[in-house]
Amino acid sequence: MSGPMKVVIIGGVAAGPKTASKVIRLLPETEVTIVEQGELLSYAGCGLPYYVSGVVKQQKELLSTPIGVVRDPVFFRNVKNVHVLNRTEALKIDRAGKRVRVRALQSGEESWLDYEKLVLATGGTPVVPPIPHVGLENIFTLHGVHDAEGIRAVLAEGKARDVVIVGGGLIGVETTEALVESGCRVTIVEMLPQVLNVLDWEMAKLVERHMESHGVKVLTGSKVLSFEGNGRVSAVVTEHGTLPADMVVLAVGVRPNVGLAREAGLEIGTTGAIRVDDHMRTSDPDVYAAGDCVESVDLVTGRPCFVPLGSTANKQGRVAAVNLCGGEDVFPGVLGSTVCKVFNYCVARTGLTETAAKQLGYEATTALAPGPDRAHYMPGAAPLLLKLVVDRKTRKLLGAQAIGPGAGDKRIDVAAMALTAGMTIDQLANVDLCYAPPYAPAMDNIITAANVVRNKLDGKMVGISPQEVRQMMNAKEDFVLLDVRSPAEYEEVRLPGSTSIPLGTLRKLVGKLPKDKRIVTFCKVSLRGYEAALILKAAQFENVSVMDGGIAMWPYEKVA
Repeated sequence: MSGPMKVVIIGGVAAGPKTASKVIRLLPETEVTIVEQGELLSYAGCGLPYYVSGVVKQQKELLSTPIGVVRDPVFFRNVKNVHVLNRTEALKIDRAGKRVRVRALQSGEESWLDYEKLVLATGGTPVVPPIPHVGLENIFTLHGVHDAEGIRAVLAEGKARDVVIVGGGLIGVETTEALVESGCRVTIVEMLPQVLNVLDWEMAKLVERHMESHGVKVLTGSKVLSFEGNGRVSAVVTEHGTLPADMVVLAVGVRPNVGLAREAGLEIGTTGAIRVDDHMRTSDPDVYAAGDCVESVDLVTGRPCFVPLGSTANKQGRVAAVNLCGGEDVFPGVLGSTVCKVFNYCVARTGLTETAAKQLGYEATTALAPGPDRAHYMPGAAPLLLKLVVDRKTRKLLGAQAIGPGAGDKRIDVAAMALTAGMTIDQLANVDLCYAPPYAPAMDNIITAANVVRNKLDGKMVGISPQEVRQMMNAKEDFVLLDVRSPAEYEEVRLPGSTSIPLGTLRKLVGKLPKDKRIVTFCKVSLRGYEAALILKAAQFENVSVMDGGIAMWPYEKVA
């Protein structure tokens, strides 16, 4: 082909527009065409729950640049010099002829588009489970602006009193707040034993309890059997009973949209997404792919993974653009770094969970470390609950999780950098993080958590998880659950079966504790619990453990 290079991009939401913009910046004379089946372009899909809730007031805010210019075909033509064919479906890829068959949805007219380089940014498709009567009115997914408009319209009628969300993943949990704020009674039905499967069980349980405190009913380990209604949904039938429902939101996940790629003979990876190399090239060197349709590499394990995120799509789109223009850029992989807002909780994670690490054969050591997210005496200091997962053999960080009203996002970002660099927990514990009382404690939360792990690895502390303590309770084991908080704290809330000896009196009363029984110490965050364990060890107590996370991270019932 002679003249300017022709680039065709299939998909116009996230990775596609990013690729197009970068290609034009690198090679301004390139003829770039975006083919998008929908009408709207380059919209902020992750902002849809906030559009439903009304935090984002107008649809155009999701489609605009930071200065308020709507990214429509005119914008792409005049500002980006990119030709956009929206409301146009890509039907077929002819790799031998280097062309794409498209159909204008309004007129039905079909034509061929020639390309020298092709980019697949076909995104993902929401999973609609084959549940009987799933086609009833007022059953929505939340995958695009059209879905959000439908949900808003039902809410505007004022008749959606009872809403059921099927699926307790990120989309379902983020949508919950929007619906509660609209005055709905919300029930989440999740087939797995916990919501937010990106977290470990005890962290997810604490988030679940937080949602319940805001009136949300959470049903885990429960499968939806069918929907009921006369034209419009009125009930959801589950394994454990029937729930009234004026509206249902299906939030059971996303699958990569790979139909075009598969039909064109491109290689599909083990996750079901398009396989690409670190340059975002498919098995055809002239065809690139990026975004929610592609397979990534897990930076911790080196294994293929499918983690659809808008942030990843934009980074991959940029890499694809650089390389198809003749450059050399690399997308190394992902850590699954994720953050979402659940009422006033920040919920964030990166890397491997403890569950995943053990399944992969790591000898995982963990720390639960609650504490204020800035100097405790500063106004606005808020609780932050951290969990770190570390490989005992190499002492390398494997993953991190943060929940609570405190600033968890920046701690998880630090952990993501540490994971990317392959840092050990010892290196993380001495990172030179910035400090001022309005922003962090003198020993930042993640540094404190790192030191808890170091104490465990170095034999200075024997930790026990809340789950293990609960198992001991259920088995009616003969042990002492020693609460070393103040009497006032103990009277306010306590764990069932616990014994109260405040830390300040423990040295004097240590003789009252049996040396022939296991003693588990704890306090609010288990710092005093750790100090109590040291006192007991100095007094020749041999079987002493510290309960990780203290009462702040106890995910079960308490006595008030």
